[in-house]
Amino acid sequence: APVTVKRRAEQNKDADQRQVFFKTAFVFELSQTEPLPGVEPVALEPPREPLTGDSHAYLLAPLRAFAESLGYEVSFEAIPGSTGGWCDPRARRIAIDADAPSNAQVRTLVHESVHALGVDYQRYSRAQAEVIVDTVTLIVLGSAGLDVSGETVPYVAGWGEDGALEAVTSFAQLIDTLARRVETALDGYSDD
Repeated sequence: APVTVKRRAEQNKDADQRQVFFKTAFVFELSQTEPLPGVEPVALEPPREPLTGDSHAYLLAPLRAFAESLGYEVSFEAIPGSTGGWCDPRARRIAIDADAPSNAQVRTLVHESVHALGVDYQRYSRAQAEVIVDTVTLIVLGSAGLDVSGETVPYVAGWGEDGALEAVTSFAQLIDTLARRVETALDGYSDD
């Protein structure tokens, strides 16, 4: 485990130097534990509510048009695993899992479109970018009446474990600007 030690400089007693050393730290693996008798074990993963349904499928067309207006090709294809989609800025391509429920596709297309707006891993750390992008997704889809907090809150919290949650406050203006831009693209679309 890292240990930070302050050392005073020899010539200047006011100047501190910090050095990092490492010491042995004891840890355990979950498989090495036993549940307490009579006590229900607590889930170690944050609660997550995967999106289902197609109540907001009508947003797929304007979201696709928005991504295409940014110069990106959007494709719906089978994507194995739990990844709902991805954005490739070099190829200018967004892929969405064709087998996912429509509401999950909407969420993923908003998320990847915000990456297409320039929230990439070159300009921001990966953790910062994911926190920014998914916070924008929460705002945009919340204003459209689709509650994605069951997925967004654990997702953002997972990225925020190493201080990336500070991105929400540090980049609040950027988050607001990006959310308004996507919301403007969705103005006028409803399920009527």
